[in-house]
Amino acid sequence: MSHYFSNRETFKEIILIPVIATFLAISLGLLLLIFSGSSSEIALKALIALFLGSFGSLSAISETFTAATPLILAALGIAIGFRAGLFNIGAEGQIILGGMAAVIIGFSFHLPFVFHIIFVLLAGALFGAFYAFISGWLKAVTGAHEVITTIMLNLIAYRLLDFFLRISWIQKEGRNDPISKSILETAELPRIFYVLDPNLRVHTGFLIAIIAVLVVYWLIFHTTIGYEFRAVGKNLEASRYGGINPALTIIIAMSSAGLLAGLAGASQIAGILGRATPGFSAGIGFDAIAVALLGRAHPIGVLFAGILFGALIAGGREMQVSADVSLDLITVIQALIIIFIAAPILIQKLFPWIFK
Repeated sequence: MSHYFSNRETFKEIILIPVIATFLAISLGLLLLIFSGSSSEIALKALIALFLGSFGSLSAISETFTAATPLILAALGIAIGFRAGLFNIGAEGQIILGGMAAVIIGFSFHLPFVFHIIFVLLAGALFGAFYAFISGWLKAVTGAHEVITTIMLNLIAYRLLDFFLRISWIQKEGRNDPISKSILETAELPRIFYVLDPNLRVHTGFLIAIIAVLVVYWLIFHTTIGYEFRAVGKNLEASRYGGINPALTIIIAMSSAGLLAGLAGASQIAGILGRATPGFSAGIGFDAIAVALLGRAHPIGVLFAGILFGALIAGGREMQVSADVSLDLITVIQALIIIFIAAPILIQKLFPWIFK
């Protein structure tokens, strides 16, 4: 563990505060459930269902990892942006562009399995990188704030998706509604536990996400460009005097963020959906911002935060079925987690003995 977390302060930032924030958020969410009129028995049943639905069986773990995969990939990109002092709100649009590229490559080419998968994922990553490059270039050259440009690019991506899904050679044959053709079997990511149970949906995209965590960790902390990301993020003018080109660094950081978000979109298409619809991004790009914040923009933290949010999503479905509790409670818990993460001093004041 010490290899990844160099000192006590880092351990507190990456592990301790997020864990306490999660505990407080779940506790307050259950209290809110009780105050809204549910009995304590229902609240306890909801808590048990939340755990069983996320880690209580192989099927539950599969669903947790499935939901976590695109969150981890997109959040890694956002974390790179954070390290470079950039707030990338555009992961949603980058996921859409990457996913659409994956769909088009997925049904347009007849290639051997391995080559087709690589082509699909590479196309998604490159289109996501290009879409983020636009915002990075605008920031570096004109000073346009990345929050504004990425929000606008998100809106453009939504409308581009609507446009693409109405094009005859993309739209599914015999359909008038906006839905794309399905990708070929050779473009589908294999399911990890297919031999055990074909219904277990976790796919090799999760393994790709873990590899991406390790690569991003190495990139940020063990390469020159990673040092430049961190230097520009700490102090842009000081980094300029130190010989770093801030404009180029910003462009590379944003493009890297888009590459990972585009890869997240491609993994959703190739691993789960198999085709594109107007809502296929499902707000993953916005949830990924929360995951990056919870993970404190550290790749290892992002991995655990992504699994946690995946667990909340998977467990929330079980909670809705078993305890008849609305999925809105999961949204409340996620929001509470972010509130506590945004106020670490509050957590330290509430639990001073832990941080002594």
